[in-house]
Amino acid sequence: MKFNPLISIIITYYKKKNFIKKTLNSIKKQSYKNYELIFVYDDENKYELKYIINLISIFKKKKLIINNKNLGVANSRNRALKFCNGKYISFIDSDDIWSKNKLKKQLNYMILKKLEFTFTSYNVIDANDNILSYRKVNKDGKYNELLKSNYIGLSTVMFQKKLLKYIKFPNLKTQEDFAVWLKLLKKGYKLTHMKENLSSWRKIKNSLSSNSIQKICDAFKLFYQIKNKNLTLSIYSVLVLAYNKLKK
Repeated sequence: MKFNPLISIIITYYKKKNFIKKTLNSIKKQSYKNYELIFVYDDENKYELKYIINLISIFKKKKLIINNKNLGVANSRNRALKFCNGKYISFIDSDDIWSKNKLKKQLNYMILKKLEFTFTSYNVIDANDNILSYRKVNKDGKYNELLKSNYIGLSTVMFQKKLLKYIKFPNLKTQEDFAVWLKLLKKGYKLTHMKENLSSWRKIKNSLSSNSIQKICDAFKLFYQIKNKNLTLSIYSVLVLAYNKLKK
């Protein structure tokens, strides 16, 4: 690599003590070392804060943001984005895992192809790290295709900092990343896929990311705005999204 740009890595944390150490270890083991960690402790209860401070002490470049109350992932990510110094930015949820070459391979690919935004294929794992399925991505982000199925995993994403002016997560409990991808596509940005599997997304029972009812409610809120408050089109779009989700 001819130059060594800084990558900002954003994590928001809320009651994931059983998994956060594995997530942080997967970052620490990255073969690419020029990164900073932006960690948001999103819990009004501070019982786990000392544990978190100890875990992130191993990182040379880090910023700990402590929310006075639980703001949710969307608002927490928006707070974190204000502190990013990197030319490139990546997200990872506090229970997901990266392969050791994730940052290096994705960054090299973006530099080689002069790309602004990339995402990759990924594994779906359970609470014990067993692989449940493999989400193979073989197409770039297209607006009409993405409306039918959000195939862009948050923890697989890397983008250039210059896109920040268009990145603000809406205040939803789920689907908040989906809204951002659609906005970027509307603005004309290319969301480029990498076929290689570089991440693992953890599927946990009773978690927000696995809560189908919450996802449907948030998808309706999102589509209601996109479809200019047309109730019929919004319901139809949610049904299409839900149907394609069930097929996976």
